[in-house]
Amino acid sequence: MQQSFDLYFVSSNKHKFLEAKKILNSFEIQIGFYKSELEEIQSDSLQKIASKKAEQAFSQLKKPVIVEDDGLYITSLDGFPGPYSSYVFKTIGNSGILNLVKNNRNAKFVSMISFKNNVFSKSFKAEICGKISKKQKGKGWGYDPIFIPNSKSKTFAEISNKNELSHRFKALKKFANWYLRMQK
Repeated sequence: MQQSFDLYFVSSNKHKFLEAKKILNSFEIQIGFYKSELEEIQSDSLQKIASKKAEQAFSQLKKPVIVEDDGLYITSLDGFPGPYSSYVFKTIGNSGILNLVKNNRNAKFVSMISFKNNVFSKSFKAEICGKISKKQKGKGWGYDPIFIPNSKSKTFAEISNKNELSHRFKALKKFANWYLRMQK
């Protein structure tokens, strides 16, 4: 029997959904997955990109949705790839990023969660600072094998508790606290 959810995570990326599901389960929020290739507008603003995706997802599903968009911002590359992180990962991958980054390896991951239902549109932003490793380490997806959070010596791909400290966790926690207040 197919389960009905009050809230859906809309993405083409199953990895993001699985992280979000695990994180939101800890807040006792059950989400379903709706796989969709949402149109990504060209913008320097993660908030505009995520909000537009949430509007599009809600119009497709007609149920409350959240979408997540994130970016890796590398200081020595003037914030590149930023909101273009997904495209850059698909084209040059982690090895391409490692070839671009030289001395200043400082970076930050930013996550934007956008919620949309028939009443509210709201976004939640969070970030985590760190640095780009000198080589890929660990078995993870996306940029996880090359991002080392501040105060850690291992990449996200090597850390077992990533879901307790990541940019996505922080943004989903903000969302969960708001969402649970709204349900009362």
